[in-house]
Amino acid sequence: MTNSIAEIEGTDAFIIMGTNTTENHPVIATKIKKRLREGAKLIVADPREIELAKYADVFLKVRPGTNVALLNGFMHIILKENLHDQEYIDQRCENFDEFKEVLDKYTPEVVAEICGVKKEDIIKAARIYGNANKGAFYYAMGLTQHSSGTNAVMSVSNLQMLTGNIGVESAGVNPLRGQNNVQGACDMGALPTDYTGYQKVFLDPVRAVMGDFWNIELPSKKGLTLTEMMNAAGEGDLGFLYIMGENPMVSDPDLNHVKHALETVDFLLVQDIFLTETAQMADVVLPAATFAEKDGTFTNTERRVLRVRKAIDPVGNSKPDWQIIMELSRLLGYEEYYKSPSEIFDEISSCTPSYAGISYKRLEKEGSLQWPCTNSEHPGTKYLHKGVMARGKGLFRPIEYESSKESPDADYPLILTTGRILYHYHTRTMTGKVEGLNEISGTSYIEINPQTAKRYNIEDGELIKIKSRRGSIETKAKITDMVNGNVVFMPFHFADGPVNMLTNPVLDPIAKIPELKVCSVNIEKIERSEYVQS
Repeated sequence: MTNSIAEIEGTDAFIIMGTNTTENHPVIATKIKKRLREGAKLIVADPREIELAKYADVFLKVRPGTNVALLNGFMHIILKENLHDQEYIDQRCENFDEFKEVLDKYTPEVVAEICGVKKEDIIKAARIYGNANKGAFYYAMGLTQHSSGTNAVMSVSNLQMLTGNIGVESAGVNPLRGQNNVQGACDMGALPTDYTGYQKVFLDPVRAVMGDFWNIELPSKKGLTLTEMMNAAGEGDLGFLYIMGENPMVSDPDLNHVKHALETVDFLLVQDIFLTETAQMADVVLPAATFAEKDGTFTNTERRVLRVRKAIDPVGNSKPDWQIIMELSRLLGYEEYYKSPSEIFDEISSCTPSYAGISYKRLEKEGSLQWPCTNSEHPGTKYLHKGVMARGKGLFRPIEYESSKESPDADYPLILTTGRILYHYHTRTMTGKVEGLNEISGTSYIEINPQTAKRYNIEDGELIKIKSRRGSIETKAKITDMVNGNVVFMPFHFADGPVNMLTNPVLDPIAKIPELKVCSVNIEKIERSEYVQS
């Protein structure tokens, strides 16, 4: 997030796109609802009628995969009606003339047809946002898990620069992270292109500095993303796979392909707190400690570094992740030894400019700090790009809408989109063991519009079959008008009806994120013969 959660209190207008915020980030959603009661405006764009849609000044029930077109439509209107911030653009941005040319064709009529919404609602939303003093944009994986996900994020940046809402308090570009400490893991270099603090492995000066710090010659080649690793494993090009705290046998697209990849790899090592569906396929499982059994730090979605303190000793033979990694490293010949997580954090601060001013001592005293925090006197950074963009000037990018890689046809006439629900976390590794949560929502289901259900002669609660080009599954039907007639929705948490058996593994060419949010499917009744035992 460029901005902070507390800044919601000063926001005049929100765009919520591709995030079911009340179910996946309920604390943030509560603050947004409070601000709405105080008079702020809300625009929601989502394929489902999520709870926040009830509070919206404009709700756009968009066709999955059309986010870029909608954003271009907003910007077309904002420019046409002179609602953009020309002074901000002149002072802080570049490439504006080239960028605005691409918007000419995205008229309300054209965008309404692409997105499946009313042109009047597009115009109303654009006017609300263009007239707001401080506009904040919030999104999650409904925006990014597409073959055009990177383009969608750049379009958000375009909109926020166009309206003068980057580097401004209570505004900004605010991605809501999907799991605890995803931000921290990325900060620490758990990305195939980065060292800590997003220092790029392919830049010679950066690699030289990091090599000198660790006293080693570092490779210049970028690594593989998770989906690329699965592809390489499936093709026999990857001999060893080490999976830590991840359950791709439920969470990754095209699970038949994932299963093949994990069976093909020579050696599979899984490190986790429970014996997940993925761990059950491993050659070796290393039992890891839970959050309550270890010390360390988490970095949350607003870049806030927080201390985590051990409440109990690790159960059984489990160990904290850092100890497991350290012991493996020593067995492989790396003799560096850390005595505590605080020693590791000291090294992080030493080689990561954005963390340079953060230490356990400061965190104990101040509670938490937001990076960038560049020295021991720095107070941390409430919001990014204040006064000047990190790259000097904000770069407008002309972005064209591209349709999803699969479109409905005669064989697969419906659009399937996926997401999360309030009651479960990711692949239910933890929440699936809670009796109360399972009583509320314990099995897989698919949301179907009443008119679609009538067309297929499907009743609420009926077990049905869903097919895509990659496989088929069975799950229960949930009849609801939360989705439109040509769209069905499934939560991805459940192994008993694994929706990712169906989803499309095609990748965004830049970020390499799979298109989990759009694939074409068909649904069928399951005709069952009844036998009476004599």
